[in-house]
Amino acid sequence: MPKLGMEPIRRDALIKAAIVEIGQVGSLDVTVSRIAKRAGMSSALAHHYFGSKEQMFLAAMRHVLSVYGAEVRGALLAAESPRARLRALVLVSFSGSNFRREVVAAWLNFYVMAQRQPDAARLLRLYQARLRSNLRHALRALGATQAAGLAEGIAAMIDGVYLHEALGTGEPDGKRAAQQVLGWIDAAMNGDRA
Repeated sequence: MPKLGMEPIRRDALIKAAIVEIGQVGSLDVTVSRIAKRAGMSSALAHHYFGSKEQMFLAAMRHVLSVYGAEVRGALLAAESPRARLRALVLVSFSGSNFRREVVAAWLNFYVMAQRQPDAARLLRLYQARLRSNLRHALRALGATQAAGLAEGIAAMIDGVYLHEALGTGEPDGKRAAQQVLGWIDAAMNGDRA
């Protein structure tokens, strides 16, 4: 079995430390030194691996999106109907690994960063396009005549719930959040059929 080098282990530790530190502070106003300390290494080593705090944060968001994407793929494979696919997309958005305080804070800061940083904007566009595509696919299979508009509304609801939680206190309640979005979907689809 090949030996895993220290670089991937250290990079992973820095990524996870960045997510935790941003979650604790609630913004990108954390120093590389603080992130490195949490990861158990020097700030010079952190700069060596990422070059800047922005690059470290982008790597952290790629990690968040990778975890989210893997959960989405698994949930969609297990879904046995279009309704189950739609439900799975919502539930994964608010699962325990995707809807923790520090991940919610990372998302809020990611949206802000995407307004001024091209790599973050591109990553955000990719996430949004994939989410909307998955939602449209499930909605069309359910016979929704306004699948594109409903997909936009669902994506906006998910973003809105994240924003609401980012501004709140305490641990996010994923079950309640998912039910809120699923309730909106039911109401919107009943209106779509009217």
